[in-house]
Amino acid sequence: MSDTSTDTQASKAEKQNPVLKMALELGPLLIFFFGNLRGEWLARTFPELTAIGGPLLIATALFMVATVLSLVISKIVFKHLPVMPFVSGLVVLVFGGLSIWLQDETFIKMKPTIVNTLFGVTLLGGLAFGTSLLGYVFNAAFQLDAEGWRKLTLRWGIFFLFLAVLNEVVWRNFSDDVWVSFKVWGTMPITILFTLAQMPLIMKHSLEDKEET
Repeated sequence: MSDTSTDTQASKAEKQNPVLKMALELGPLLIFFFGNLRGEWLARTFPELTAIGGPLLIATALFMVATVLSLVISKIVFKHLPVMPFVSGLVVLVFGGLSIWLQDETFIKMKPTIVNTLFGVTLLGGLAFGTSLLGYVFNAAFQLDAEGWRKLTLRWGIFFLFLAVLNEVVWRNFSDDVWVSFKVWGTMPITILFTLAQMPLIMKHSLEDKEET
């Protein structure tokens, strides 16, 4: 079976299971939030968890497990691993593991900074060399002309760098609870609003709309 056929099947599977797709993306974050919020209760209820560390590190361990499960289910159901969740998952495992091993919460706090900077620099770097890499990520979802991909890639590249800076500001200046809450309830709404704001650009440069006309 060709890669194109596989990508088409994966795209259809994602469109047929939008609730599951969202649950797989949001689930690990919600578990991370719950783990931090109820970390002390979890430690009392399951004393063996105290070997991991404090509430944030317990939440980190749960986050890592949930991330792996999410990726496994994505692979089984959608027949592929989405690029951004896969890269983010790898960073979660590496930085989460370092945080627990070294008993230093700094690593997991910097994870969003590292991931968003990586995405932002990769997208903008690709543009510098004349390649709109965002097209390889979203190509299964919609079709745009070359100008549309360039503009959308530029916007997403800048947005990822914005999220990286924002994460640094929050974790360095506020409490752990505020940072975790922002990571779950702040970053996601901001990303959704940004995504919705791109719809006029997507509609303007959509190849599907041009084919219909």
